Parts: sequence; structure tokens; C-alpha cells
Amino acid sequence: MTGSEPIPASRQPAWSALVDQARQAASTTLTGRFAADPARGERMVAEACGIYLDYSKNLMGEDTLGLLVALANQSGLRQRIDAMFAGEKINVSEGRAVLHVALRAPRSASIVVDGADVVPEVHSVLDRMAQFTDAVRSGAWRGHTGEPLTNVVNIGIGGSDLGPAMAYEALKAYSDRGRVFRFVSNVDGAELTEATRDLDPARTLFVVCSKSWHTEETLTNANSAREWLVAGLGGDDRAVARHFVAVSTNAEGVGAFGIDTANMFGFWDWVGGRYSYDSAVGLTLMLAIGVDQFDQMLAGLHAIDEHFRTAPFEANLPVLLGLLSVWYNDFLGAQTQAVLPYSRYLWRLPAYLQQLEMESNGKRVDLAGRPVDYPTAPIIWGQPGTNGQHAFYQLLHQGTRLVPADLIGFWNPVEAQGHSHDLDHHHDLLTANMFAQAEALAFGRDASTLSGRGIPNWQVPHRVCPGNRPTTSILLDRLTPESLGKLIALYEHKVFTEGALWGIDSFDQWGVELGKILADDIEPELECPSEDRLGHDSSTNALIRRYRRARPQ
Repeated sequence: MTGSEPIPASRQPAWSALVDQARQAASTTLTGRFAADPARGERMVAEACGIYLDYSKNLMGEDTLGLLVALANQSGLRQRIDAMFAGEKINVSEGRAVLHVALRAPRSASIVVDGADVVPEVHSVLDRMAQFTDAVRSGAWRGHTGEPLTNVVNIGIGGSDLGPAMAYEALKAYSDRGRVFRFVSNVDGAELTEATRDLDPARTLFVVCSKSWHTEETLTNANSAREWLVAGLGGDDRAVARHFVAVSTNAEGVGAFGIDTANMFGFWDWVGGRYSYDSAVGLTLMLAIGVDQFDQMLAGLHAIDEHFRTAPFEANLPVLLGLLSVWYNDFLGAQTQAVLPYSRYLWRLPAYLQQLEMESNGKRVDLAGRPVDYPTAPIIWGQPGTNGQHAFYQLLHQGTRLVPADLIGFWNPVEAQGHSHDLDHHHDLLTANMFAQAEALAFGRDASTLSGRGIPNWQVPHRVCPGNRPTTSILLDRLTPESLGKLIALYEHKVFTEGALWGIDSFDQWGVELGKILADDIEPELECPSEDRLGHDSSTNALIRRYRRARPQ
């Protein structure tokens, strides 16, 4: 970068004031804060677009929030938001715009990149996806032998797998239950084997997602899937054109594979993989839930986009989540953040958010290429409640680490095909656990309470829960395609907010490529039967030689 370079976040005036606030926070408890301010739990909340955000059980006061908002203003968050929505090339290391928001913009919108309005292009692809989806779901599109395609296998990796797989699981209650949907990402052959072992090739469609058509893991799996299909259909290569479609921009590579390029669905270099499941990368999801419900999901995403773009920071839901993350990460020393959805359908959300957060903000230099002198992305982890309560919540309650947690729930259970009202009381119990955990983490259980209940003195220290463990409660009406869209956009823009305050490029991922380059060098060395000279370190050389000896010749 040249010209006006950003001032490092730690040099902003609000930063030193927040350091002082952190010292004060160390001597203040949530129990004390609520006792001094009984209305705190009703006031430190925000609500917009059908999302209720309770941030009252966090280790901060409203004065802290004011300083965090000041830091956002001093860091140019508003200008960076405006630049993203205007199509400016805010991905500085790659010279690209960042426009996942265009993927869900309505037809009437206009977003210009390099002099061209990209919204009509987006809707052209969505229209082609819809036509293909309707053809497959209606049975008009059939396989090579004339059978309807009732099995769909998505082949991708990273954002081309985590996004659509997460969303499919989240919206499974809304999916076509007469079809089988599976996802293959890992280059481990066991994954493709398990995905196809009980499928009929004549009824199976593969959706291969690789923008460049050079992604090694994806193409390895795609070529093996091609061999499986052709072998199962009598060795006729012409079958590929009826059983494979591509999400890619490489027409030459797609055509050479045997896919009709008329069945290639493209997307753009201004969409990062981890932000792309609402593009053509979501074709498998659209096949599962249908066009109308896919559109509802896009509407939910767009609603939060507009909220993020226009709402004042102190009432802006994604901004509030981002500010809380910066507070814990940079001022209170938290290294991880738990994401705890109280919904079985959201069991893949923590893994999806791991990529969204850690690939976006796991950076060590700022936009000007200078090393940062403060922590950036936290480590994201989690599991659905109530399963996690019987696993790692012990550490949350009585461990020695500070782990802020997002608890995600719904006022009402899913109400879609297969839902039984006979099980509605399960939702009451599920939600009671969510609320109880937030309360227990915040306020704990002290020694005097235990002694008053007749607990033996020797056992009291083991049973004390100190409390003061922060949580943020996020609640929506029920899990639907629209509300899933809102939830995902909420976290996308939370990550954007963090990156803006840290002054980093949240939209490149150069750290991903080094291991791939080295793997390309090592693979032929693993397959070489002779003892040739190896040029790695002694550990890697020894591992290669030991692997060769263990493998059959």
C-alpha cells in the first residue's frame, strides 16, 4: 500500500483507555454488576431483523462498550463498510473487491465493480441454478440410462464443502427427504468410498465445486467418482455429461473432464470460498431445499447486510459481536471462543465458523504489511448443547481459562415436514438448559451456598463454581431458511468488524498454500520405490523413508 496507511489499532486513542478498562474488569464480577444494576439484563440487549442479542452477561459495562465503539470509529469501520458495499478493492493483497453481499442483493440493486454492475450477473447464475434444480427435482433431468437422479454427492473442499454441508444439515427438515445428499471433501479415499458405497450410479448426480478446476483434493475425488460412475454404467464415458455438473470458471478443464459446459455454473473472484455457499457453490443446497426456500435464505442474508450497512454501531448486531470479540481477544487475554448452538440441526455451524473466522482473521500483518503487535483471530470451537454440557462445559465452569461463549437458540422448534408436536416439550427442556448454563456460568455457586446445603467442608472447594464466565445469548424465532441466512450474515459481518479494527486483510488466505506446495513435492517421493536423495529436514526425510518401507511394493 502507498499513500495514507492505516494507523495500527493499538495506536488509536481508545486502545489505551480500553487497557485501563481491562484492569478494572479484573476486579469486578458479574454478580456485583447485576447487584449494582438490576436492570442490566433488560438494558444491555439489542434486537433487529428478528434476532435478539443479550450481551449483559459479559465482563464489561456500558462505558466499555462506548470505548469499543470509539475504537471502531477511530479504526475507520464505517468507511470500510461503505467501501465494501461500493465494490472497492478492499482485499488489498489480491487487488480484489469483496462482494459476498452482492450474492443476495435483490434484482433491483446495483453494485458496480470495474465499471460493471454485477447484480444482473449474479441473478443470471441464480436463474440457471433454479432451472437446473427444477429439472432435477421434477424428474425432467434424468441420468444416462433414463433413471431420475435421486442421489446428489457434492465434491469440494474448504468453503465449497463447509458452507453447503453446514447449510444442508441446518435445513435438513426442509429438504427433499426422497433424495440422498452427501458431501465429500477429504482426499482420504474412505470419504468417497463411504459416500458412494450404497448408491446406484444410474441415479447419482455429482456436483463438483472447484473455481479453478485445479484444486487437487477436489479433482482427485472427482476423477475417482468419475471412474466409479463409468464402471457402474457399463464403461460408457458419455454417461459423465448426464451425471456430473460443475461449479467452476474453467470451461476448458470442465469440458476435458467430460462435463457439458452448459452445465457449468460460475462465480467470481470477488467471492471468497468461505463466503460462497449462497452462490453457485450452494447448488447442492438448492437441489435439497428447492428454489423458493433458497430464495428465502438469500432474503435473510440480505436483511442483515442492510442492517449492518445502516445501523448505528451501538445497536448494530454484527458490530456488537465483533467488538466483544476484540475486547476478550486483545484486552482480557482470551485465546478461544466457544460457539454453542442449542439446535441439533446446527451441529456443523462451529466447524463452518472456524473457517470463516480463522481463515479470514488469522493474520500476522496489517493492511500495510507491518507485523501487528496484538492478537488477531481467536480459536473457534464448539458443539451443540446439550451434548457439550456433558463433555467440555466442566472446563467452562471450573477450568482456569477464560472462554467467552456464544449460546445460540430459538424461541420455537423447527416446524417443517416430519415435525411432531408431541416432542415440543423437548424444546422447553433444551431452552431451559441454554438459559441455565448462561446463568450458571455468569454467577456460579459459592462456598457459603454449598455449606448451607450441608455439603461436607472437605468437598466444598471441589464443588465451587466461581462464575464470572461470559456468555452472549443469541435467539431467533425458529430455524428456517430465512433465519439461517440471518445467522450466517451476522457472523460474516462480525468477522468483518474484527478485521477492520485490527487493520488486517480478512479476505486473503496465503497461509493455505505453503502446505499444498510442499505436498506436491512429497507425493512423488512417497511413491518412488528407490532410495533417492531427499532434500527435506531430517524428520521429514525419515518419515518418507519409513512410509516407503511400510507400504507394499
